[in-house]
Amino acid sequence: MTAADDATSQPRPVRLREALGGVPAYAPGRPAPEIAGMTTFKVSSNENPYPPLPGVLEIVAAAARTMNRYPDMAVTELTQALADFLGVPHDHITTGTGSSGVLTQLVTATCDAGDEIVYAWRSFELYPIVTALAGAVGVPVPLTADHRHDLDAMADAITDRTRLVIVCSPNNPTGPSVHSDELEAFLAKVPPHVLVVLDEAYLEFVRDPDTPDALDVYRRHSNVAVLRTFSKAYGLAGLRVGYAVAPAEVATALRKTALPFGVSRIAEDAAVASLGLFAELDERVEAIVAERERVAQGLAAQGWRLPDTQANFIYFPLGEHCTELAEACRDAGLVVRQYGDDGVRVTIAEPEANSRLLELAAGLRERLQPDD
Repeated sequence: MTAADDATSQPRPVRLREALGGVPAYAPGRPAPEIAGMTTFKVSSNENPYPPLPGVLEIVAAAARTMNRYPDMAVTELTQALADFLGVPHDHITTGTGSSGVLTQLVTATCDAGDEIVYAWRSFELYPIVTALAGAVGVPVPLTADHRHDLDAMADAITDRTRLVIVCSPNNPTGPSVHSDELEAFLAKVPPHVLVVLDEAYLEFVRDPDTPDALDVYRRHSNVAVLRTFSKAYGLAGLRVGYAVAPAEVATALRKTALPFGVSRIAEDAAVASLGLFAELDERVEAIVAERERVAQGLAAQGWRLPDTQANFIYFPLGEHCTELAEACRDAGLVVRQYGDDGVRVTIAEPEANSRLLELAAGLRERLQPDD
């Protein structure tokens, strides 16, 4: 056998989709480091610092005894519980593995190769990933100078190939919510065949009175879907359960694109129980909001000029100084989420972690924002 024959006899690499070359990697939040003599905190993933309520923990333990069985693929109990809780028809609700899973279903249901998805940028980093995986074309629209959605520019970005527009409110990672008047003006410009998704992963933390009632918007517009999750305010991030409220034909399409048995029995039971304990959960949400306001006001008093956050995090748009802030936080036992030179996001966590952020921010203020 010649060398040429030997070369041609070698197995060829498995052929993978060319689209994968353009898929950005999702960067998970890093765990808190171990630092001798210091309590460290992971404030990079917007997790709820409180554990699930005791009643939810008991139900999860009971559900775990049935893990040898497949869950209800229709997620019947949670779907009905959500319909009752939200006051919407049960056939307008679909569930999935977190709001991220439902978003993937939405893209699958709406986009063929070459179709376009319009979203703000910077926004949730999963948007360009699921777009590229579908073979669709992402159309990122820059945020305004105050780190809010530029809905006028997003409307102008819609073309004949646009199938989906994603509006993240409050916006992750910058924090502001869209307002009712601007959203209505935007929807008036969107063609009726283009689906608009209102991604409300952080809804429960919103206190801005100008924020629209997304369910009212969905009821008045036949091309609007609302995306929500149990991962943030409800403290069920590890169980992966979210849902969409959408027109019946969209909800039907989402059920067709769902991963079979994706929502576990444990996740379903925990979510149903959490809905029933909403008043108790809301006390914890109020505590997080109070901590957010304490941190935001403290930073403002130090002279920081940051976006108006309506979520459970603070965003520092520091440009070339982002790494300096991230490293200072790390040295102080706080692991944050850095977005290159765009900004640094810090989750509102335990009071000790929040106080530590305020302390180190005071020392960094003059050096990192000298021109404000």
